[in-house]
Amino acid sequence: MRTTLSRRMFLVVTGGALVAPLTSFAASEVPELLDHILLGCNDLDRGIAFVEERTGVRAAFGGVHPGRGTRNALLSLGERRYLEIMAPDPEQPDAKNPLALHLRKLPEPRIVGWAAHPGDLVSFAKKLRDAGVAFEGPSPGSRKRPDGRVLQWQTLTLKDNPSGLLPFFIEWSADSLHPSADAPAGCNLIRFEAATPEPDKLSKTAALLLLDLPIIKNEKLQLRATIAGPGGELSATS
Repeated sequence: MRTTLSRRMFLVVTGGALVAPLTSFAASEVPELLDHILLGCNDLDRGIAFVEERTGVRAAFGGVHPGRGTRNALLSLGERRYLEIMAPDPEQPDAKNPLALHLRKLPEPRIVGWAAHPGDLVSFAKKLRDAGVAFEGPSPGSRKRPDGRVLQWQTLTLKDNPSGLLPFFIEWSADSLHPSADAPAGCNLIRFEAATPEPDKLSKTAALLLLDLPIIKNEKLQLRATIAGPGGELSATS
């Protein structure tokens, strides 16, 4: 029988590289494995302006996602962390990708997801599979940068993520430059947290995935980020 992320998973993988007791995490305002935050908007230029007005840093165009109907702009949040501003690609108006369709309906920029980097995704996937946790992937992805270089990665997505507060998982190809390395700098991620009516439940799940995600109790399910730049702070929510 397929299980959700549960005590069974903890017993299966404890002692390996996947999990650690929740109390072992050092206090932090930002998950250590956070790779990037997706800030969705219905128009890329407006999304770039939204971020620049609040932080003083202008994100650089990153490229398009062929077949997915989206394009992006990037801004570094420090070493191996970045903000991805994502919007529909006007050159792909007929794309039916669920994310692209969702972005078109956003009245204002909002967090639409985040990514964590657990290391080798094949090993990570095996541990999840052995624990009976349902997922999709690892699946390959790529994007051509404006300078012609191609970035490649693999992603793994949990099937059991009803709250939308958990990340997808990414592993960048060894020959691909991490986007944070040359994206416009000057901003730092001050805090990234999840809000939920059931913080204890989410904390246990996050611990099983080795995610030291700050979690607070709130009636509304929500991801929250605070980004500081030379021109001020940006507070974004899902």
